[in-house]
Amino acid sequence: MPEVIFNGPEGRLEGRYQHGTQPNAPIALMLHPHPQHGGTMNNKIVYSLYHNFAQRGFSVLRFNFRGVGRSQGVYDRGEGELSDAASALDWLQTYNPNAGQCWIAGFSFGAWIGMQLLMRRPEISGFISVAPPANMYDFTFLAPCPASGLVVQGAADDIVPQESVKKLVDKLSHQRGITIDYRLVEGANHFFTGQIEEMIGHVDDYLDKALVKTEA
Repeated sequence: MPEVIFNGPEGRLEGRYQHGTQPNAPIALMLHPHPQHGGTMNNKIVYSLYHNFAQRGFSVLRFNFRGVGRSQGVYDRGEGELSDAASALDWLQTYNPNAGQCWIAGFSFGAWIGMQLLMRRPEISGFISVAPPANMYDFTFLAPCPASGLVVQGAADDIVPQESVKKLVDKLSHQRGITIDYRLVEGANHFFTGQIEEMIGHVDDYLDKALVKTEA
């Protein structure tokens, strides 16, 4: 799990990178929760997602947004963090120029940033959105949502109400050609405390099916 440093819009960004096991391996980028609420690339959910993609042979990158850990810069209300994510994806693509697929996964604030990146980068073929903060941030930019993906939510999330995420999923599901798989983890809070394995089980199940479809 080599440490990497790459250039971002406001200076150096710190990351961890696992190179894929196969030639032309698919790529995946992981995005962490809110920098001002303790979010880092070492968040347990982000690490679990990273490990899951790495086990599947993906070239995977997780990194710290500006002002977190050894990443330079200061928090920028999401605008700068979106630019950081774009730079991270650029770096990932530079080292994997022939990747057949590109996936993005984010938790909470990272899910919001990931969905914005999805709108800007047509090469992203799928997404994993864990507890997207639909009650805190505007997701109306997803018009239309350009790729299918998975949304996972804790049924007992007291930070992001289930109803707000369900409303977002219903809106996206009305779009032609797009399939949003929505999974609830019963009893789980926003951080899936004690239930991360169960949450990752849903991700595993979804990717098993989604990746077979894209390979067919």
